[in-house]
Amino acid sequence: MDDSVPRLEVRDVTVRFAGLTALDAVGFTVEPGSVHAVIGPNGAGKSTCFNVLSGVYRATSGSVRFGDAELTALAPHRIAALGVARTFQNIALSAHLSVRDNLMLGRHRLTRAGFVSAGLRLPSARREAAAHGERVTEIATFVGLAERLATPVGLLPYGVQKRVELARALCMEPRLLLLDEPVAGMNGGERRDMAELIMAVRESLGISILLVEHDMGMVMRLADAVTVLDFGRRIADGTPAEVQNDPGVVRAYLGAAAESVTIDGIDGIDGGAGTGGVTS
Repeated sequence: MDDSVPRLEVRDVTVRFAGLTALDAVGFTVEPGSVHAVIGPNGAGKSTCFNVLSGVYRATSGSVRFGDAELTALAPHRIAALGVARTFQNIALSAHLSVRDNLMLGRHRLTRAGFVSAGLRLPSARREAAAHGERVTEIATFVGLAERLATPVGLLPYGVQKRVELARALCMEPRLLLLDEPVAGMNGGERRDMAELIMAVRESLGISILLVEHDMGMVMRLADAVTVLDFGRRIADGTPAEVQNDPGVVRAYLGAAAESVTIDGIDGIDGGAGTGGVTS
């Protein structure tokens, strides 16, 4: 693990919208180089939590610290500059641009050449552009996109587009990667491939990964730690084994009648409203 990867500490974060409490004193810690999952039924506050961490929403109270930096008052681009990158539940790519051009957008925060230097194609700007291009090719190869670099993103299958979005986040050279439902909408083979890619990112780059995911089988395989939210409150926090046997977690998904059942034995938990099966 890279020693420069800091700990993410979320402490008593509360978010209110017009009297509605979306997050209620939520706290958890993402250890450097770990995979940490945030799960919970629909409406539990998972997306709100991600939006606070990436600066899209401002917390009403509480603290989010990434190493020595306090994130709660920072704009999204300032948080990105600290090494925090994210993907989105709904793909946010430029469909008409090629894969290469989409990945180059991820290099923007690392660009040092000014507008004039780039416009005049000064030697320093050309050297920098070439270096960024080489890094984009490296990352595309790492995620299995080397043969697709010239293809417009809109022509790619959905599962491949999700890989492009992950690759663009990696092009920002993050120290913390926020993955918002990385396998949503994928078929079984695509899910397995994405799970393997996430593990490769963790093992090869040593960065911290925080993911929101509805695929409970994937969460239990990948995560070192799991935080469970329900109605905006943290109801459990621990290892996957501890969480899957927590009566409060089972009750949140299936109701009090299911309290004696563990998550591994439930047909119908997929992290949402009990509408799918466990993906193994």
